[in-house]
Amino acid sequence: MKTLLVLIGLMCACVAVRADDQATPDKDRYGFFIANNRTWTRIPFQLHSNLIIVPVRVNDSDTLQFILDTGVSSTIITDPAAFKKQSLKTARKVKLTGAGEGGNLTASVAIDNRLSVGGLRASHHNIVILDEDILKLSEYVGVPVHGIFGYEIFSNFVVTIDFQHRELTLMQPKKYKYRKRKGDRYPITIQDTKAYTDAISIFDGEKSLPLRVVLDTGAGHALLLDRSRNPASLPLPEKVVRAQLGRGLNGVINGSLGRIQKVRFGRYELDNILASFPDSTSFGMKLVNAPERQGNVGCELLRRFRVTFNYNDQYVVLKPVKRLLRESFEHDMSGLELRARGDRFRNYYIEKIIDNSPADLAGLKEGDELLFVNNTSTSELTISDIYKLLQKGEGKEVAMLVRRDGKIFITHFALKRLI
Repeated sequence: MKTLLVLIGLMCACVAVRADDQATPDKDRYGFFIANNRTWTRIPFQLHSNLIIVPVRVNDSDTLQFILDTGVSSTIITDPAAFKKQSLKTARKVKLTGAGEGGNLTASVAIDNRLSVGGLRASHHNIVILDEDILKLSEYVGVPVHGIFGYEIFSNFVVTIDFQHRELTLMQPKKYKYRKRKGDRYPITIQDTKAYTDAISIFDGEKSLPLRVVLDTGAGHALLLDRSRNPASLPLPEKVVRAQLGRGLNGVINGSLGRIQKVRFGRYELDNILASFPDSTSFGMKLVNAPERQGNVGCELLRRFRVTFNYNDQYVVLKPVKRLLRESFEHDMSGLELRARGDRFRNYYIEKIIDNSPADLAGLKEGDELLFVNNTSTSELTISDIYKLLQKGEGKEVAMLVRRDGKIFITHFALKRLI
């Protein structure tokens, strides 16, 4: 994933028919439910760096922004500063372990909280609050990110993700009925709160290799392949580049990027997919007790479909968006890795530069601040906007106004496909 990878107006949830009038009142319910005993609700979301960002209120907080992750087992507050004005009931300390090259994270468990997400509610809900914002997800995503949640929503409702219209639909499982017009249905298995599927295979020109992967909305990449358990079965492509692939619960995930000639996802074939190959020290070795799998599929691939997750009946429905299926998979063509800082996360600094890349040859350096890109002020661009500009159009000329050590200068370079 490129990251872990604004205006939020009034969030409206369109809710449908009432359920049984004798159902339990909202104030007496536990866990996640749809308000007023409704059977379904719609919730708008934003898509930044291929991550689903949902507006959430916790107790009496202002509107916060959470990443919707299919597999994260608990609601996690990654930015504890968002709760400095709230008094939470903390019960105990815990340690969290996940992907990344850092050590374990320490956190507190806060009990008996309320969550509000449009027409979705949670009562008497426990949340995990990191002791410090060590992940700094906002800097990677380029908008404020305060937390992550997911599994408890997917396990309680049938969840449809409409990437085109930026909308989630949540429905009571008993009310959902699959129809063929909704797309093709494929089985999934839920293990350790994650959705596994065997409906994917890769083709290298000579043979097809079936894979077991996790469907992961908390990842911004298209396809990640874990070679740590059996490197011979998943050889690296001939051409790869080293990159910082993203951010896991325990820090940075480093590795390589390469292209897979063809991927079959269900009955759909996608060509020349960009795949991530994480180092074992930041991925495979951290997941030694996890169920067998060869990798995961993230939102850069999933966003090309309308996706419905039915954890209760263990299947996923894929309805392709034909225009997006034809869209090529591209990586940054400049050689830059950026981080967003400042109050609005609209100050962009170069974190890393690939050697001999266009940006490197143009004289840019780590620590430089971008002020303008192609005559547009960076204050008007999200980090996703900038990456999109640097991912399309090999040979396209890019002009940047940059500040370094208090001095301002302009540089130009032509985009070049690095992988």
